[in-house]
Amino acid sequence: MATSSQSSIEPGSNEVKDYICNACEDQNYVETSADFYCKQCERFYCGNCIHLHGKLFAKHKYIGRVDIDKWPVSKKVVDFLQTCDVHKDHKIDQFCNLHKQLCCPQCVSDQHSQCREVTQISELTNSQPSGLKGLSVELETVLGEIKTLQISQEASIQSLQGTYKKHGALMMEQMRGNLNTYIDKCGNNSVGTSGGNEQYLKEEMCRNVVSILNEFDITAKELNEMKDEVISIKGSVTSSIHKCTSLHNDLSQFHEIVQKIGDNKELCLIASIKCKHIIQQALTLLGKSGKVFNVQSNAKHNVRIPSDSGVCWITDICVLTDGQVLVADWENKRFKLLNQQYQVVSHCDVTEYVRDMCQITRSEVAVALDKNASNTHNVQFITVTQSQLTLGRKLELQHECTSIACHQGELFICSGTALFKYTLYGKQLCRLYEDKSSDDTVEKCAVSPTGDRLYIISYWKNKLHTLARDGTLLATYTDPALSWPHGLHVTPAGQVLVCGDWSHTVLQVGWEGESKLATLATQKDGMRYPWSVCYSSSSSSIIVGQQGDNILVFRVE
Repeated sequence: MATSSQSSIEPGSNEVKDYICNACEDQNYVETSADFYCKQCERFYCGNCIHLHGKLFAKHKYIGRVDIDKWPVSKKVVDFLQTCDVHKDHKIDQFCNLHKQLCCPQCVSDQHSQCREVTQISELTNSQPSGLKGLSVELETVLGEIKTLQISQEASIQSLQGTYKKHGALMMEQMRGNLNTYIDKCGNNSVGTSGGNEQYLKEEMCRNVVSILNEFDITAKELNEMKDEVISIKGSVTSSIHKCTSLHNDLSQFHEIVQKIGDNKELCLIASIKCKHIIQQALTLLGKSGKVFNVQSNAKHNVRIPSDSGVCWITDICVLTDGQVLVADWENKRFKLLNQQYQVVSHCDVTEYVRDMCQITRSEVAVALDKNASNTHNVQFITVTQSQLTLGRKLELQHECTSIACHQGELFICSGTALFKYTLYGKQLCRLYEDKSSDDTVEKCAVSPTGDRLYIISYWKNKLHTLARDGTLLATYTDPALSWPHGLHVTPAGQVLVCGDWSHTVLQVGWEGESKLATLATQKDGMRYPWSVCYSSSSSSIIVGQQGDNILVFRVE
C-alpha cells in the first residue's frame, strides 16, 4: 500500500489534518488542502498545482475528492496510529489480552512484563477481525449523541443563569416592597403622635430598622450563596462541555481514518482497538457505560455515635468530591459526615426526618426533609467546609418530600405519588410523572449523568421505572430479587444501582432500565434491609446503608 502522501498535525495536538498539496509544501507555500491524487507520482495536488501538473504529465491519471476512498493512507495517519499514546518515541507492536491494551516495547517492560497474554500485533490480525465497517456506523451514532449532549449542556448554562437573574430580581423586588411597607407604617404611626407616644414610636421605628437590616443581610447572604452555586455548576458543566469537544474531535478524526485505511490488516486492528477505546470513553460521558461491577471484597463500618437516641436507619448516602461520605440517619433525625476511613467526624441535627440527599456543588448538598405529623416538607441546603456541616437556605414545599436529585441546576423531587421538577430556588416547573394508584408509587428518584433519563422506585409495587427527560415512561423493571426496592443510585458513568429492602439485595441494572446485569450483594454478604446505595469513584467502592448501625462497603472493579 502506498503511504507517501502527506498531511499535517496541529502543533501540540494529536489531530491529523486533511491531505495537503505536496507541490505547495515543496515550495514552502502556505499549506493548501489537496484536491487531487496522482497515482503515478503518488503525490497530492491542489486545484492550481494539478493544472500545471496536467500540462507536464498529460498521460498521468489522478483521482479527485469524489473518490477519496481510493486515496492511499497518508504517512502521518500511519505514524499517528502506530505511535504509542504513552511513549511517543515508540511504536505499537503488541497487545496485552489481560488488560486489553495496545503496547509498545517500553509499555511491556514497564507494566506488562508479568502478563502472560502479550501477543505481537502481526499474530492477531487473522484471529481478531477489525470490524471497521461496524465501527464506522457506531462512530457516526456516538458523534451525533456527543454533539446533542454538548448543545444540551450549553442550553443548561443559559437556563441556569437566566433563572438566577429572575430569582435575584424577584428577591430584590420583595425586599423593596417590604421596605416601602415599613416606611409607610412609620409614616402613618407618626401622624398625631404627641407626649408619651413619642418614645414608643422611636422604639417601634428602631425595631423596624433592625428588621429591615436583618432582612437585607439575609437576602444578600442568599443571593451570594446562589451566585456561588451558579458559578460552581457553570464551571462543572463547562468542564463537561470541554470533554465533549475533545471527544468529538477524537471521534471525528477516527471516523475519517477508518474510511482511508484500506486493507492493511495491522493498521486496521490498531485503529479498531484505539477506536473502541475512544467510543467507550464517549459512552461513559454519555452515561451509557455497560461495564458491570465485579465485587472484590467487603467491609463493615459502624456509624453510630454516643448521642444517637435510637438504632441508625441510613436512608441515603452521598459521596462528596473529596471522598468524604455524608449519610442520612432517618431514625435519629440527623446527617453524619464520615471521613475516608468511614469514621464519623461531624454531624448536624434537624427536627424532621432526613429522607434523601443530592450533591449540588463540590461543597453543597440538598437534603430532603419530611415530617407528615407536622405537615412539614422542606429542602434544606447544607455546606460542608473543612469537615464541618453548616445549615444554609431552606425551601418549603407544599407536598411530601421523599426524595431529591439534581442535574445542572434543576431539582427533581418525589412526593410519594408524583415526581416534580423545580428550579434550584424553589419554583415548581412541572409535574413530570404521577401514579396515585397506591401509596409510595414514586418513592425515590435518580437522574442519569446527562439528564436525559430519570429513574424512580415504586416501593409497594416492586418496580423500577425509567422515564425520559419529559417524564414519558420508557421502561419498567421488576424482579423477584428486588422485593420492596428502596435504595437507588446512578454512577457518573450511568450504571444503575438499586437495592431491595425485603430481599436483602443490591442489583446492577442496565442504563436502559430493562434488565439486570448483576447481583452485587445478598444476605450472605451480611446485607440486612438495605435502604440506600451509592458508588464512590475515589475508592472504587459501593457503599450500602441499612436499617442498623453498620454500613457495608464493597470494593469493586
